Amino acid sequence: MFALVDCNNFYASCERVFQPKLRNQPIAVLSNNDGCVISRSNEAKKAGVPMGAPAYKFEDFFNKNNIHVVSSNYALYGDMSNRVMNLLAEFTPEIELYSIDEAFLKFDGFEKYFDFQKYGNEIRYQVTKGTGIPISVGIAPTKALSKVANNIAKKFPEKTGNVYVIDSDEKRIKALKWLAIEGVWGIGYRLAKRLKAAEVHTAFDFTNCKEEWVKKEMGVVGLRLYKELQGISCLDLDEVADKRNIATTRSFETNYKDYELVKERIITFTVSCAEKLRKQKSCCNAIVVFLRTNAHRKELEQYSKSQVLALPYPTNSNIELAKFATEALDMIFREGFEYKKAGVIVTDLTPENAQQISLFQNSNPKHKKLMEAVDNINRKTGTTIVKLATQDLQRTWKMKQEKLSKRYTTRLADIIRVKA
Repeated sequence: MFALVDCNNFYASCERVFQPKLRNQPIAVLSNNDGCVISRSNEAKKAGVPMGAPAYKFEDFFNKNNIHVVSSNYALYGDMSNRVMNLLAEFTPEIELYSIDEAFLKFDGFEKYFDFQKYGNEIRYQVTKGTGIPISVGIAPTKALSKVANNIAKKFPEKTGNVYVIDSDEKRIKALKWLAIEGVWGIGYRLAKRLKAAEVHTAFDFTNCKEEWVKKEMGVVGLRLYKELQGISCLDLDEVADKRNIATTRSFETNYKDYELVKERIITFTVSCAEKLRKQKSCCNAIVVFLRTNAHRKELEQYSKSQVLALPYPTNSNIELAKFATEALDMIFREGFEYKKAGVIVTDLTPENAQQISLFQNSNPKHKKLMEAVDNINRKTGTTIVKLATQDLQRTWKMKQEKLSKRYTTRLADIIRVKA
């Protein structure tokens, strides 16, 4: 059996944990630079706030309907996600982190010893009690069916208590007849349109199609989904694999014309990539740097350019990668343009302990111990306190975040104070 555990309105729920005044109030969470709505509470959905709504266009709507608008606080959300996942890991050793607010759990051999309805209720109770985050739990014989069960648990909370188990063929058929084809996990808008043209309107219709037709029209991936919905398990938990490329890209809070400002951002992005490389014990052999102007400002002259730089040796050192990134930036930076976005991608990754040593040029061996010390200090303080001299010492990400809540769990100065 598999379970899909999904945090309800995760970003909004994180804000409510530390701001009880927001409970039962409409909340809209904005994207980077306070651009558009990326998460809504149920109350905001009922008020008519659409997903992706541009904040500047809906400002009057927010005020008129008393919508509480907050900037995305990824430090807080990431930490709360870790807490949820750590609690889930206590219920089974087999867990797949599907996204920041979703996880698949596998209960191999649990069938003889557990009542899954009670077990799902216990999971929900412990996570909500331990973090304050409400969750929905769907349990079924396959991953795809657990996704269906989770949809039912979330759609009918009064009847299900946010926990639903598909443990019989009768429940499976009833659930598939209820679920529209566009709501099936892995079926997007275009594929749903093609299936509807073939008179496939529900998930149950899909399972009644001929296997040969599904394989011809949707390939092996579609065939796996087809069998999963029939109750035949084809998809196991995905193993966590090291990333093949690591990227850090950001839009600036305003347009940048000055070279030094752009350079500082590029170096900060590079340091972020280097930290991620060391975390997975990898080095990179190439680096990509790109710059873009604001494509939405048609009145401004447009420019977009990227540069790939092959490195003379593999490295994950902040110092060395910052030097190479600056070289790449110098190749593409042009005076007179107003830059809105930049990014750094490290690629051609190799294991840290399997480097090919060169006769003439190699990474400075002293940097390894230095980077370990820097990482330890930053990890203990919970913030990037040790930086390169070319970085802005005050900020890591320069974004427009006018409605940012405190980092209650990741910054000592923001910890909640209780007056007794």
